[in-house]
Order: sequence, then structure tokens, then C-alpha cells
Amino acid sequence: MRIEELDWADTPWGVISLRRRWDRVTERDVHEVKLDDDFLMSSQFTTGEEELSRIGLAAVAGESLTVLVGGLGLGYTTLAALEDDRVAELTVVEALEQVISWHQRNLLPDTEGMAADPRVRLVLDDFFDLVRTGRADRTYDAVLLDIDHAPDWLLRDDHGDLYTVEGFARLAGMVTDDGAFALWSDEPPEPEVVRRMGEVFDHASAHVVRFPNPLTGGESTNTVYLAVRPRR
Repeated sequence: MRIEELDWADTPWGVISLRRRWDRVTERDVHEVKLDDDFLMSSQFTTGEEELSRIGLAAVAGESLTVLVGGLGLGYTTLAALEDDRVAELTVVEALEQVISWHQRNLLPDTEGMAADPRVRLVLDDFFDLVRTGRADRTYDAVLLDIDHAPDWLLRDDHGDLYTVEGFARLAGMVTDDGAFALWSDEPPEPEVVRRMGEVFDHASAHVVRFPNPLTGGESTNTVYLAVRPRR
């Protein structure tokens, strides 16, 4: 297996690295991100990240939509959102400067040029702290979040307060009256997460995203949680 490290950096979260390897099963290059020894994301499977955008934006009516994406990663959530012609402004909040630089330097072929899209603004900030402190100076038609592996499988312990009723209520304050919040998870749906969302939004649901897995010869799944219309 041929592996090439494209970039790495020591960050407040640990050592982050971007690497490319040739996958003999799918016969293509795969880009992967590691944080210390933890695999964060891969271009091998991107359906879940793309469906996060599609499900979230499908729940919002109107034109000239403003979108906030929490977590840039390999960029597939952002790229899928930009495919919706109604999106007029898209702000991506990313906590690690190195990740933003990958896209500014076009190190990822699938998302080449995305950072230069006039609708896109890449912001170096901690999404969770932004919600926690109420520092956002506007509301958004859609907020799309893909940072932790799941609401109970966190990259950092201090992320946990977002996934409470109080945390979702703070986040709902960043969503327009007819807007939506969508959350990606690598685990099966958790009814308790839906219940907490439902306490602060008019409607909450969990959508199972299925996609073929050529490595196993079977099918894999992600979950997209969706909450619509925050209660004021």
C-alpha cells in the first residue's frame, strides 16, 4: 500500500496530517485525515457528508439562502451545499488553521477551487465556542454540523455541552425562524438526540443514509439528524 503524507502540523488538538494512499480495492487515490492516531475522515466514503447538506437544505424554502457549516474537513459537505443554486452565502467555521490551508492551496483534487468560490467564507474559529458564547452576529437559513464522530463520540470533551437541550437551544438562536439544523453522525440514530432537538425545534427526525461499501462488499450507514423551525 503506497502512502504519501501531503501535510502535517502540530495543533492545539494534536498532530493533524493529510495523506494520500492508493486503494487496491477501489483502484483510486484516497485522501485521509488523522488527528494523532485517530482517523477523522476519508474520501473513500463521502455520501453521508454530502447528504448532510442535501437533507438540511431540502428542509428550507426560499431563495438567497445563507448557510453556516461547522467543520471544513475534506470539504464534501461544503461542496454539496454549493451545488444548491439557492445558496447565496456559505460560511464555514473551522477550528484548525491547517485544514483551511489545505483548501486554499488546493491540495484536494475533489474540492479544488472551492475556497475561491465567491459565495464561500472560511473562518478560523471554534464552532462550539461560537455557539456557547453567542458570538454569532447573525442567523442562518441552514446550519450544518459535521465535526464529532457522533453526539456521544466526541473529538474533544468540551464539545459535549452542545448536544444537550440547553446546547441545542443556544444553537437554535443562530437559525432563522423557518430554518433548519442538520447534524452528521457515524452511529445509528439515537432517539434521545431526536428528543432533545425536539424540545427546541418544531420538528426533529433522524435519517439513515445508506451507501455501498466496496471494502466489505456490503452496505454501510451514517445518520443525519434534522431539526426544523426553532421555537422562539
